[in-house]
This record gives sequence, structure tokens and C-alpha cells, in this order.
Amino acid sequence: MPSRTVHIHTSNGDADAYLALPDSPGPHPGILMYPDAFGIRPVLRDMAHTLADHGYCVLVPNIFYRHGPAPLLELPDHIGGESRSALVDQLMPWIHELTAERFRSDADAYLEFLAAQPEVAAGAVGATGYCIGGLLATRTAYAHPSQVAAVAAFHGPVGADGTEELAKIAADIHFGHAESDLTTEALAELNRTLDASGANYTSEIYPGTVHGFTMRDTDAFDPAGMQRHWDRLLPLLGGALKVT
Repeated sequence: MPSRTVHIHTSNGDADAYLALPDSPGPHPGILMYPDAFGIRPVLRDMAHTLADHGYCVLVPNIFYRHGPAPLLELPDHIGGESRSALVDQLMPWIHELTAERFRSDADAYLEFLAAQPEVAAGAVGATGYCIGGLLATRTAYAHPSQVAAVAAFHGPVGADGTEELAKIAADIHFGHAESDLTTEALAELNRTLDASGANYTSEIYPGTVHGFTMRDTDAFDPAGMQRHWDRLLPLLGGALKVT
């Protein structure tokens, strides 16, 4: 399946990204896939190719490009235990530096890049993300309501920016929460906000999961949770975007 590393001009420099494309001739709907904090690596490339196999052009940006091209950290084959804690400690300053204002500028550039690719169909795109990437996908959806038709976030802090921002989302929504990240009471409060906004959404806790359950290269990986993720994500995208 075709793929390439690309470079996207932003107001803060060039961001590197991974672009996965379907085998069949385009144009195809575009998907902006935001990685977790550990960034672009084999597991994210494989997930991008799974979506490409279903007929989407998938862009996975290096969200920390201000600190250099990916990979920014030397990652073990399996991220867990003390190595995970040490890596998170390294990443936290970069996460804090990625403010909503900085990210809004980045999202503008990512969407503009996708729209300019000959393989990408005109019209709205989908946005999906994992961990901090789930928050970034959500921010993209509320900042660009006319450009994002579907948004999905998995084990991400989707309500971190407040209820007023969530109410701006015009896209179809799926939020898949880790059981360790959200109580049933917090879920009910979040869903009341989505109800009040009139959003077309599903928002649920995935049973038995912990934060990071979609990432097979970590000790948080949960196969059942990962399958549930695909079972929710693919129909969401298929219902909102026309695949040729």
C-alpha cells in the first residue's frame, strides 16, 4: 500500500508527517489521525494503513515537530513499566508547550495540506486521535466545523477545553473512554453536555480497559478494546464520508 513521509509548512516551521494511501485510484476522503504522545511509529503506521485499506487517505502528523522530526525519542519495542514512566516524563514539557493556540495554527496547516493532495477528495474530512491525539482531534472538529464531518477520540481528555467548545462540534462524534480514565458519573456529565449541544454522538466507557488500550506496543493494550475501537470508528467514518 502506498505511503510517504511528507513535510507540511506551518507558521512555526515544517512539520513532518506520514501519509498512507489506498491502493485504488482516488480521490478518496481524507482522515487526520493524531497519534498518542509517543508519536509516529510502526503501530501508528499500521493503524493508518488499516484505514487506507478501507478507502481513506490518512495523514499522521508529528505533533511535536517543533522539537525535531520523528522519532524524537528512542522507543523500546514494548513500552511499559519504568521505561513508560521515564518516556512520559520526557514528553510532558512538550505536551504543555502544545497550547490550544499553537495547535489551532497547526490544524489549519494539516487540513490545508490534506485538501491540496491530488489523492484526497474535495469536501469534509474525518479526524481521529489517541490519548492527547484524541484531544487534538476534538479541537480540530470544534475549530473547523465546516471541514470535519466525523471525529473520534480514544482514551483522550476530550472535555479538557470545556463544554462551550464541545458545543461547537458539528461533526458526528464517537468518544471511546478507558475505564481507568473516566468514572460513570463523569461520563454521564460529559454526555449531558453532548445531549444539550444536539450532537450526533456516541460516548462510552470500554469495559476493562486502561489508558492507552489501543496501542499494541504498550502494556496498556487490550485486544477487545482495540476491536471495539474499529467497530465504532469504521461505521462512524463510513456514515459521514463517501468512500469511492
